[in-house]
Amino acid sequence: MLSNIGIPGLILILLLALIIFGPKKLPEIGKAFGQTFKEFKNSTRELTDDVMNGSVDEKKKQTK
Repeated sequence: MLSNIGIPGLILILLLALIIFGPKKLPEIGKAFGQTFKEFKNSTRELTDDVMNGSVDEKKKQTK
């Protein structure tokens, strides 16, 4: 779905966002989006590590 946007579509979306939110709000929105994405990425990484560590612990228990 998003692969068909292209450069002109992306420019159009950015211009619409600039018109709707104004130049002062865009950096705040970008910062909030970046922080949210960072937290999501960290949570996903922690969950993956927990699952992997849990499976290693179970394998150790089964071999004993």
